[in-house]
Amino acid sequence: MLQTLEVAYGPQTAVVWLARPEVRNALDARLIAELTETFMTLGDDREVRAIVLAGRGKAFCAGADLNAMRHSAQAGEADNRADALAMATLLHTVHTCPKPTIARVHGACMAGGMGLAAACDIAVAAREARFALTETRLGLIPAMISPYVLRAIGPRAASRWFLSAEVFEAAEAWRMGLVHELCETDELDARINELLGHFMLASPHALAESKRLIRELAGRAIDAEVLEDTAARLAAQRATEDGREGIAAFLEKRAPRWVPREE
Repeated sequence: MLQTLEVAYGPQTAVVWLARPEVRNALDARLIAELTETFMTLGDDREVRAIVLAGRGKAFCAGADLNAMRHSAQAGEADNRADALAMATLLHTVHTCPKPTIARVHGACMAGGMGLAAACDIAVAAREARFALTETRLGLIPAMISPYVLRAIGPRAASRWFLSAEVFEAAEAWRMGLVHELCETDELDARINELLGHFMLASPHALAESKRLIRELAGRAIDAEVLEDTAARLAAQRATEDGREGIAAFLEKRAPRWVPREE
């Protein structure tokens, strides 16, 4: 039984709610473990085609849990390494999930919470949301979240926010690319539902392969190896069941079989 999460299922979708509102959904060992297992399970669930990550209460995620921080201050290097690796594994699991993922951000989105938002494919934030990378003020560094935050905002912007640990507003998060869209808090669910509807029009297999394409080609030089690689990927996709169905549906002017039918 989940103790720190709630999972709500909709038509071919799942919303994973961080459910520790009394501590602003701060990350502790149990929450990290349950999130990792839940995303692995949903990633393998053929009935789920898209996942939303959200937070109960007044915040998306305020970062590390205070009790977890107290424990880490007293633990040895081996225990701290294991705890850090668990967080790194969670972020990698979210990032490599074969299903499209959306972070629904409101309230505080701090430190590890920013890492979760950046690890998702899309982040939609309320205009009142606030962000910060507070690690340096605690004598720490944003190590495990850095690959995902750097991918989202780039090294130049990271130079300021990693080092200053300032709180910044949702408009700045949008300007840097951490957040894709801003809206009023009461409009979050409607906007996310629109995005989920777009995912339902796309081939699940093509979505998974597109995610893999981004991960494996980002930053590579456009050389002969990349030309051959991309050509091979498209040729392979055309030969898949979804590839053949999609082309046939287009030529026959009908919806592909993966598009949900209205009841």
